[in-house]
Amino acid sequence: MRLKHITMKDFPVSERPYEKCMDKGAASLSDAELLAVILKNGTRTRTSVEVAREILMLCGDDGHIGNLKKLTAAQLMQIDGIGKVKAVQLQCLAELCSRMSGDVYKERQLFNSPERIAAYYMRSLGGLEQEEMHLVFLDTKNRRIQEVLLTRGTVNASLLSTRELFLEALRHCAVHVVMVHNHPSGDPAPSAEDIAVTKKVKEAGELLDILLLDHIIIGADRYFSMKSAGYL
Repeated sequence: MRLKHITMKDFPVSERPYEKCMDKGAASLSDAELLAVILKNGTRTRTSVEVAREILMLCGDDGHIGNLKKLTAAQLMQIDGIGKVKAVQLQCLAELCSRMSGDVYKERQLFNSPERIAAYYMRSLGGLEQEEMHLVFLDTKNRRIQEVLLTRGTVNASLLSTRELFLEALRHCAVHVVMVHNHPSGDPAPSAEDIAVTKKVKEAGELLDILLLDHIIIGADRYFSMKSAGYL
């Protein structure tokens, strides 16, 4: 006889996440139960909640669901019951949650201090395995106008096009610019190239009356501010 996958219908009614959500609201569900709703099915030997718990274990930090975004499809597919489709669904779920969280945060956030800028970008850049340089364009009150990804890979002053950078700034009527990039090593201490890039952009901005407000380097739950360190 062919064994079927364990589904939510095999749970007692009191333990079914769908019914629990309808009865008490989504806020009443645990992280594992929320993931189980997305997974829908378990395996032949495990429920979807048990599979979800294994995903949370893979997230580390005592099952912190916020680390789901850091898991690759290959890592997720190591779990019995997670194939390509479910791995992609979980990655899209994590990205959607990240974007929704970021939009809410941006609505109330003024980028007027190193602490505030770093707190925002720690969410998206802190766990990346490759360097990314982002430019944030601000108005006269240091409110975010637009953001662009300038480069992906090692930051290099000789490769950085200040012309393109400030064309973008002028296009968005920016008064101030903030540079933000990450160090995958986790150590936010600036390299010689980081300092050279900062100097290059600062000097170019002064000619156009567009101030480089700061250059923030994101590490592992730490950051470095060029402005605070006296480079700006």
